[in-house]
Amino acid sequence: MSCWEDDDVRHPGQLELIQGQGYVVIEGALDDDTLKRFRGELQPYLDAGPFGRNDFEGYRSKRVYAMLAKTPTVAALCEHPDVLAIVDEFLMPNYLLSSCLAIDVHPGETAQSFHFDDGGVNQARPRRPAGISTIWAIDDFTDDNGATEVIPGSHLWGDERPADDAEVVKVTMPAGSVVVFAGTLWHRGGANVSDGNRLGITPQYCEPWARQLENMILAAGDHARNYSDRIKAMLGYSITPPFMGYVDGRHPMKCLDPDFDPASTGDGDRSRVFWDDEYRFRSTAD
Repeated sequence: MSCWEDDDVRHPGQLELIQGQGYVVIEGALDDDTLKRFRGELQPYLDAGPFGRNDFEGYRSKRVYAMLAKTPTVAALCEHPDVLAIVDEFLMPNYLLSSCLAIDVHPGETAQSFHFDDGGVNQARPRRPAGISTIWAIDDFTDDNGATEVIPGSHLWGDERPADDAEVVKVTMPAGSVVVFAGTLWHRGGANVSDGNRLGITPQYCEPWARQLENMILAAGDHARNYSDRIKAMLGYSITPPFMGYVDGRHPMKCLDPDFDPASTGDGDRSRVFWDDEYRFRSTAD
């Protein structure tokens, strides 16, 4: 199935929007109770944490990393079914959670420089995205409090760079909403000229062959045991066929559960797509 077809996504037209403009907004994806619980878990880390170390992190922004070791409710965002239904269409099976961080933009923060999130992939553009990013609005994203700014269509660019007169759209959305966008989309955090903070959470996903921005297995540590198998797999407790990701010759999930049955994943069947009976890599003609 093409990554641009709509057949299996929950909301018709979402893939078409990402194909055409590079992003789509899903409003009302989180209920108020989940937002309140998550904010309660996160707030102590925001209160105690420092402001950014450089202009990109934001001298008037606070960031919290290693979220799955600190805020259990963030799992509901990382594995939200409406989001994963989109990511499933873009990335290979057993894709990974590349990063997951909170960004609390305080009044007086300036706009970031434009960037695209899968820029660490050393492949010429234009190309398919090697990652899909999301930004969850924990506060309302407004015109003046630092809403994410995107350049529609820039995910299709080659070597172009954002010009001073580029068409820029502020992604305004109510709390509980999420914007999902291609890893090749040029975007930035906006300036906060309001008198209040703007809190967002950004889980990002990458192809299973790409290196994660944050070393998720180390970041989550033993807390990984507390999460669903889907979260564990996205952390890196998974195999990419034919056998990328093994630990001591075994499936990495056995590090968490010695009784884990690798056959339950279906990875063995997927591996046979790559290899013939003599363990020679199949040609593309096959």
